[in-house]
Amino acid sequence: MKYPTRIYYSETDKALMWDRWQKGESLNSIARHFGRSHSSIQGVLARTGGIRVPQRRRSRLALTLSEREEISRGVVAGQSLRFIAATLGRAPSTVSREINRNGGRRRYRASQADQSAWDRAHRPKTCKLVENRALAPHISARREYSGVTRDHLQEPLHPGPWRLEKGTFTAP
Repeated sequence: MKYPTRIYYSETDKALMWDRWQKGESLNSIARHFGRSHSSIQGVLARTGGIRVPQRRRSRLALTLSEREEISRGVVAGQSLRFIAATLGRAPSTVSREINRNGGRRRYRASQADQSAWDRAHRPKTCKLVENRALAPHISARREYSGVTRDHLQEPLHPGPWRLEKGTFTAP
């Protein structure tokens, strides 16, 4: 049996894979269902360490699409930001940032703003130091390092919760 070189699974297919995996089916059994080899299924499941990623959902504190539509109607009607904010029961700064973040008063569209907010909330995020080199002037653009490895350092580079710094004490 010859398998295609590359397959892109839909979200529905991935959900079915996870359901079968959680029920205890083997990779080979799941792969047979899709007519693929077990390695193509393993790639999907191994990407998150064999643990199903929870479905994305919005924070209850985030603006909803209906609130964004109210903001859009208020902007078109020429209402002040404070009036729009009072109507929504939100802080004026929230409304101001929402409008400025999504094109300003002239170009604000509720559906585009809602999609942009959903996209911006996606994790993992790129580090700010990578996005904007001006924030990290001590790091060169070519990522040159001094050549010192961690093994040659006397103290840990980044002491974390598992490494105690000198002079600290934690109760057992």
